[in-house]
Amino acid sequence: MFKKGFIVIDIRKISVIGLGYVGLPLAVAFGRKIEVIGFDVNGKRINDLKQYKDETGEVSAEELKNTGVFFTSNPEDLKKANFHIVAVPTPVDNAKRPDLTILLSASKIVGEQLKKGDIVVYESTVYPGATEEECVPVLEQASGLKCGKDFFIGYSPERINPGDKEHSFTKIIKVVSGQTPEVLDIIADVYGSVVEAGVHKVSSIKAAEAAKVIENTQRDLNIALVNELALIFNHMDIDTEEVLAAAGTKWNFLPFKPGLVGGHCIGVDPYYLTHKASMLGLHPQVILAGRRTNDNMGKYIAEQTIKQIIHSNRQVKETRVGILGLTFKEDCPDIRNTRVIDIYSELKSYCADILVHDPTADAAKTKREYGIDLCNWDDLKDLDALIFAVAHDEYLQKPSIEFASKLKEPKILIDVKSKLNKEELKKHGVHVWRL
Repeated sequence: MFKKGFIVIDIRKISVIGLGYVGLPLAVAFGRKIEVIGFDVNGKRINDLKQYKDETGEVSAEELKNTGVFFTSNPEDLKKANFHIVAVPTPVDNAKRPDLTILLSASKIVGEQLKKGDIVVYESTVYPGATEEECVPVLEQASGLKCGKDFFIGYSPERINPGDKEHSFTKIIKVVSGQTPEVLDIIADVYGSVVEAGVHKVSSIKAAEAAKVIENTQRDLNIALVNELALIFNHMDIDTEEVLAAAGTKWNFLPFKPGLVGGHCIGVDPYYLTHKASMLGLHPQVILAGRRTNDNMGKYIAEQTIKQIIHSNRQVKETRVGILGLTFKEDCPDIRNTRVIDIYSELKSYCADILVHDPTADAAKTKREYGIDLCNWDDLKDLDALIFAVAHDEYLQKPSIEFASKLKEPKILIDVKSKLNKEELKKHGVHVWRL
């Protein structure tokens, strides 16, 4: 039991709203020590978790069996908690504008169950000011309570890296903020009870929101730089990987690699910051320039593939191309906002016959989301070109002859990640183009 001034909160009464890549590991971490209410509107998701199945692959069956999380899709169960953590997706729409639909819906659900003295902490990525300007009015309207008097809010940006077992929830420093100093202390105590790496207090909710969006904006811009360098070096017939390896021998050179930038964070968060800047009458130049560069990489890779096919004296129409990997990153089943789809779509515009293989992606989800039927490994044969798009470990363990055997003469392989052994592939007669 914590008592901070006029607020009393029992940390054993925690709810987590949204049990995806962020919410589930968080709920399970708390659930190792105390009882937690894990809520999600997706009934199938709840049923799967009750049967110790996590389709995201973030939490094992053993971990689910040994956690004190009560999984539910009944909003009324949230009344049993007084510390609510909202961890739902905040994507962008087709016009690259922040889409807070899911976040505001979750706020309404929580608001309808709020009691006096409750604390609501948001983890979802938003632009600075959104928690107080967008979410609080929904909470107040749904609850009939007054924020700052009857209930309180905080913000603690998520830092989950899907598929990364080393940098897990408890091992990453947790940034925390609260509506008042007393609320901040409570939030810090709650997270500090499970986060081994410790917590970092921020003086305002807006500052914590801003910290989240610039973490990924910085990465986005660094990747955009090396992507632009890759475009330049390609025109100069210079191997980008060799240049980066040489430059990397300097102690302060940052080890970023060119590639596709997708997923639910790096390719999305910068738009939240630029959206807020536009609302203030500011027009970000550098951030949006980086976004344009990264958003165009899929199209560029497809165009380079077509050029390689043309140079081999083959017709482009109905050319047979294989794509290895569809998820937004390696060894992770997440297909949200994957930019491999940009390669696929551009090749389709050339009337190419495309086969997509991915050992981690869910076939039904892929079909539903993108209309793509994933193929089997053995279906990849007689290809005019093979694009190595996602460096899944399963691919990296295969010998070079496996890739060469999929290709017709002359053999063309596009190594987006620069992860395959170029010299070994050459021994098998494969011409390798690397980003």
